[in-house]
Amino acid sequence: MNIRRVAAVASKEWREIVRDRMFLALTFLVPLSLMLVVGYGLSLDVEDIPLAIVDRDGSALSREYSYRFIDSRYFDFKGYALDRHELPPLLADNKIRAAIIIPENFQKELLGGRPVVVQTIIDGTFPFRAQTTRGYVLAMNTAFTSELLAAFISKKRGIPLAEAARSARPVKLEARYLYNQSMKSDWAIAPRLIMVILMMTPPFYTALGIVREKERGSIYNIYSSTVTRLEFLFGKLIPYVGISSANAAILWLIATQLFGAPFKGSLLFFVPATLLYIICTTGLGLVVSVLVKTQVAAMVVTFIVTVIPSILYSGVIVPISSLSESAQATAHALPAMYYTNIIVGTFMKGVGLRELWPDVLVLALYAIGLMTIGYRMFHKRPST
Repeated sequence: MNIRRVAAVASKEWREIVRDRMFLALTFLVPLSLMLVVGYGLSLDVEDIPLAIVDRDGSALSREYSYRFIDSRYFDFKGYALDRHELPPLLADNKIRAAIIIPENFQKELLGGRPVVVQTIIDGTFPFRAQTTRGYVLAMNTAFTSELLAAFISKKRGIPLAEAARSARPVKLEARYLYNQSMKSDWAIAPRLIMVILMMTPPFYTALGIVREKERGSIYNIYSSTVTRLEFLFGKLIPYVGISSANAAILWLIATQLFGAPFKGSLLFFVPATLLYIICTTGLGLVVSVLVKTQVAAMVVTFIVTVIPSILYSGVIVPISSLSESAQATAHALPAMYYTNIIVGTFMKGVGLRELWPDVLVLALYAIGLMTIGYRMFHKRPST
């Protein structure tokens, strides 16, 4: 392989990219826009849930119970409803997402030592939000019940309330969250978006760059030249690898500086691993460009083979372990999952090559395999 000829092809490709100012601008604006729009628009935090309360008792205890939800940051109190029949229209119009119905004789039954059933109505159109809302309601109800029981024990035994509270809760659960103690979804989403964007954009650039040569007919200049297949492919890919590497640096800065995601790992490991992933994704674009002949077809095929795997089979939204067996097999056959492990490990856990070398190895094998397939499928044809 002649390095000078590779450099000549790369220089020619870069000049064509610069000449097309719209394409050059989009190569940097598209990743930036995706990071900002999706980063700010996608959040897994369930807060400010619109809530209405029906208090049919109107007692001091029922008001205290209601204030547990009204004062919570997880709920956005919309007001009291006079009757449960007012709730269905509010739920249907999306004015509220949950409702608490406190029955009559709430205080009387509790003070008499008898259980009371409080009904909770939750909008189940979005299961994830509904399950989270149910968890919030259960937690607040448990806290209220424990405090009420502690007050009852304190009064009956004549002991301080703090001691009674310990008796009311003999087993106290303390949960500690590792790696993301504040449970901020931005810290989890922003780094993973780097994987998604680098899975989508480099294949688009590469596929369009090579297919554009076919549509214009300039590919025949390569067919009749002394440039070998390997020199041509390397020269074509170098500018797009460079652009994608620059985008990766920009995305890293946005994730750490704008979204505040902590980076606990080593850049000496993260940078080469990211470059290897970019080579994988540009290799994917190379294979697509060899298979299709038009830019429209290249965009459609690239969209199918990059967007869907990067979102559904990478662990960004749904953990891989929660997928079906066939979906897990698909995830393990794609590079997105392995780079997601690297992203999570370097950003959140502060681990490096010792723990993540299997993922790096798979990406290396994937890159070699894609480049080999692209090389084998690309043939120089004699000019006619």
